Amino acid sequence: MSTPVIEAKNLKRVYEVRRGLFKEPGRLQAVGGVSFTLQPGKTLAVVGESGCGKSTLARMATLIEKPTEGALNLDGIDAVNPPHGKAKDLRRTVQLVFQNPYGSLNPRKKVGAILEEPLAINTKLSGAERTERARAMMTKVGLRPEHYNRYPHMFSGGQRQRIAIARALMLSPKLVVADEPVSALDVSIQAQVLNLLADLQSELGLAYLFISHDLSVVRHIADDVLVMYLGHTVEQGPKERIYARPLHPYTQALLSSTPSASGERRKRIVLKGELPSPLNPPTGCVFSTRCPYVTDRCRVERPPLRMVDGRQVACHYAEDFLANPPI
Repeated sequence: MSTPVIEAKNLKRVYEVRRGLFKEPGRLQAVGGVSFTLQPGKTLAVVGESGCGKSTLARMATLIEKPTEGALNLDGIDAVNPPHGKAKDLRRTVQLVFQNPYGSLNPRKKVGAILEEPLAINTKLSGAERTERARAMMTKVGLRPEHYNRYPHMFSGGQRQRIAIARALMLSPKLVVADEPVSALDVSIQAQVLNLLADLQSELGLAYLFISHDLSVVRHIADDVLVMYLGHTVEQGPKERIYARPLHPYTQALLSSTPSASGERRKRIVLKGELPSPLNPPTGCVFSTRCPYVTDRCRVERPPLRMVDGRQVACHYAEDFLANPPI
């Protein structure tokens, strides 16, 4: 088997939050021990509500932030404490596509300059070579030659996201972290961008860490799914198993609210209450304050992430849901 593009083991990210002049700082655990492995040419989708830790995980994967605890390897190299002289190479291995195509591009620079900038900073290519590569990448993502000398405000949202994808690929990364890359686009444009990502993955052998809250989008692009709640993994495994029979109540609730293209109807599960504060998480299961099947055991004992029916689930009653699916 080939070396994983990225391998994370028990990643944690804790922030200190000031609570007043004479009070001890609070500890906000944004990510509470997430592990995953991603092979070349595969897509891992990380899903969950806003505030669950998805974007913090993305920032750690792209080396923007260091994990408080845990191990992170990129292309087989320690990315938390990289060997001497390897840090710059690691940063070229992974690139990020941001959520907002309107805010992620410099409005004062033309498209050609935006695409050439990573090459100017990280390589010794001549100006002519940088221009040639930028124009070739524009063609690859479906942009026309005349777009080279235009400014970002002259493009639609879908075209701007194509520019952002092209910029991310200029340094030939092995991993692309896409943080909600289609959520700001119209539905018809979402399909075009998702098809482009799939085509680029097939052509270039890219690995995608795809951050999203939309399970209908994830269904079309992911190989594996990691469901997060309050900084913790609650269910993780192959897409087909999770969509066919979700075992964690939170995953069940997410899927019950997702429209099905096949017309299949699921029993709607409505979660009550708000997401707990990460400054004061529940003592037992992190989902216990909103779970419709909560028991006293859930409130005092945190369930470990364990293998059930070909995927990992953090629920005391996963086997019961396997035998009697609620949706």
